[in-house]
Amino acid sequence: MAFDGLILNSIIKELKVLINGKVNRIYEPNKNELIFSIYSNKVTYALNIDISANNYRLNLTTKEKSNPYVAPNFCMLLRKHLIGSKINKIYMNNLERIAFIDFECFNEMNDKITRTLAIELMGKYSNVILLNQDKIIIDALKKFDNENLDSSSRNIMPARKYILPNSSKKDILNFSEKDFINFCIEKSNNTSYTLDNIISSNFTGISKLFVQSALEELKLSNTVTNSSLIELYSYILNIINSNNLICKEYKNNYTICLNLISESKEPLQINFFLDDFYFSKYQKDILINYRNNLLKIINVTLDKITRKLDNIDRKISACKDLEKYKTFGELLIANIYRIDTKKTSNKFVEVENYYDNNSIIQIPIDNDLTTSQNAEKYYKKYNKLKNTLEIVKIQKKDSEKELDYLGSLIYELDNANNLDSVNEIYNEISENILFNDTFKSSKNNKKENISSIENYLRLKIDNYTVLVGKNNRQNDYLTMKVASDNDYWFHAKEIHGSHVILRCNGDTPKTETIIKCAQIAAYYSKAKFSSNVPVDYTLRKYVKKPNGASPGYVIYTNQKTINVEPSSGISINENN
Repeated sequence: MAFDGLILNSIIKELKVLINGKVNRIYEPNKNELIFSIYSNKVTYALNIDISANNYRLNLTTKEKSNPYVAPNFCMLLRKHLIGSKINKIYMNNLERIAFIDFECFNEMNDKITRTLAIELMGKYSNVILLNQDKIIIDALKKFDNENLDSSSRNIMPARKYILPNSSKKDILNFSEKDFINFCIEKSNNTSYTLDNIISSNFTGISKLFVQSALEELKLSNTVTNSSLIELYSYILNIINSNNLICKEYKNNYTICLNLISESKEPLQINFFLDDFYFSKYQKDILINYRNNLLKIINVTLDKITRKLDNIDRKISACKDLEKYKTFGELLIANIYRIDTKKTSNKFVEVENYYDNNSIIQIPIDNDLTTSQNAEKYYKKYNKLKNTLEIVKIQKKDSEKELDYLGSLIYELDNANNLDSVNEIYNEISENILFNDTFKSSKNNKKENISSIENYLRLKIDNYTVLVGKNNRQNDYLTMKVASDNDYWFHAKEIHGSHVILRCNGDTPKTETIIKCAQIAAYYSKAKFSSNVPVDYTLRKYVKKPNGASPGYVIYTNQKTINVEPSSGISINENN
């Protein structure tokens, strides 16, 4: 991520508002997060510390998070030492991603003492460590101990001396402009690295992403030249020393830059930018994980039905000889007067096949059975296969409908762009008998969630109202309960998509309106990226839902088909 030493430096500048603030509460929402509630200057702030490998950061937050009923041990220890304490100082070690917060506390003897919280923000090695006034570790969120470590390595255990992490990188604050230029040029002579690689890999606290954004800001190339190094050195020092900085989105991430818009920025802009950025990222991650988990559930059922269809096809293939067995039986009965299967040593008999121009046909026989018994055996085989074929054809039709329904769910998931939409799909499949192995149905689960069903799209087209379902449950609700008999119903032909209803109020819409509605049906279908999509439309009264059909499945008649280019329509108003 882009949380480097420069970002932390700017965050700490803003966190000066917490100086002399009192610690009221401490929470540990999960194993990687701590929240400090701090009252300062008549305002209560929430300081968020996150040490997760991908989202490590320190910032003020306004986002609420649930807490466990029983506080973890480290949280209880922090409460014991820091509740009621006052923040004296917030600082960092040069541009290393380590923040320190000094707290003024009182011990059991009511003596004033200092406790320091070391917040190390270094990817998967991030940690939060509580120190006493002698920099001895009291406890840490992550502890590790290795007796084989040499004296220069670190042990993070209670009662051990706190040692800063080793780093081979240079501190740019210790370099003059001339030294900086000479150092970078020397590195570029030994490697083929670009400017962003050389600086990010050799100087602490400066990320590659920041250098790239700075080069764009300064309109410089990514090659090592004297002029580029002079401008970049000056820009980095300005970033370090300036109090007028802002965060902005950059390459699906973020970076920090000088505020050129106004003379002063909004207070705590960087803190709350990060707060919003990571909250949005968290929401997207939840959406992706939720969607992927549902997709796994659907795919498991999809695989099961696919295997079932394969088995059905094998049974149908096994029934292909049923007419042959019927013919064998009839020919044996027709020749029963001249064939005695018990008196022949052959395993077959030859007779004329009056179904095939009296050509000679060989019929396998059992010599232990009479001719009549052999014929009866073939009739039984024929009837068994005939009954099997009738059953498996019905099973195949049902399984194909189930596959089609699962395909519509996958289409809905692909197009679900918020948690509410995914949750509606979850509600749908949790109530469907296809997923009984995954979900245990209960009376509560079967209650209709009217608010989510009514969360369909409403559009205005040529002074008509157009309704668009966003999932199968909404499709059923719109078509079977909302639409009137003389409203128009649209759906992409033989393609998974939304039901679209044109509310006519007794009017006959113009051809232009029909085309626009068809374009909307094409847009809200799996063929939305095609240029020519066939769309069926008919009056709602010709649309029927068979008993027991899957959500979203209907049959219709009297339809017309037009080919259109997909369009999302105009004046879309989503009902929230």
